[in-house]
Amino acid sequence: MNMLVKKIQQADLGERVVTDGQLARLLDGSPQKRYNLVNRALHQGELLHLRRGRYLVASALQNRKVHPFVLAQSLQAGSYISFETALSYHGWIPEATPVTMSVTPGSRKQEIDVPIFGVFRFYPLALRSGYFLEGVDRVTLVGQTALVAQPLRALLDLVCLRKRDYSGISVLGESMRIDKELLSSIKDEELQRMLPVYQHKRLVTFIMSLKGGA
Repeated sequence: MNMLVKKIQQADLGERVVTDGQLARLLDGSPQKRYNLVNRALHQGELLHLRRGRYLVASALQNRKVHPFVLAQSLQAGSYISFETALSYHGWIPEATPVTMSVTPGSRKQEIDVPIFGVFRFYPLALRSGYFLEGVDRVTLVGQTALVAQPLRALLDLVCLRKRDYSGISVLGESMRIDKELLSSIKDEELQRMLPVYQHKRLVTFIMSLKGGA
């Protein structure tokens, strides 16, 4: 086993995304020595490069110890899973999504292609201060935690992202192939809680249309 990988596993980080900062604390010597050790582990296939400054021990992938949702939040700190990805996770849309989509607290859209795991996309939304995690749950996946939007929050995030006007439940259900019964199960108190989340008046109008059951 590669010496660097052994140190990572001894630090109980063998199933987690590791940063350059963590490697610097694990290894003695100069940055050049650390760079050489990382390169050796990469070439030996024992360490995977995810993005700049982010790595994963290859055995964690082989043993299915890392979930894409957990990986997404390691790639973009502070993000949470939403949009079609969260709707699929909750069973609100019929098909799995090939891209892992998240809301990011930053101001820039970003796409990261990670070999084996696939594509991760991060979108900023116009949200009011203090409401970023409203309607977002912490879930446990393969022994690690990830932030995942509840169905209503994921749905509203998607409407916000698409910048389209929907005239109510019927049109929304047809456009997104969501069962009308699921949409009708949304409680008024849940919708009320979402009213202050978004900066766009269009979202307020849309939420009110759902409250009316149109």
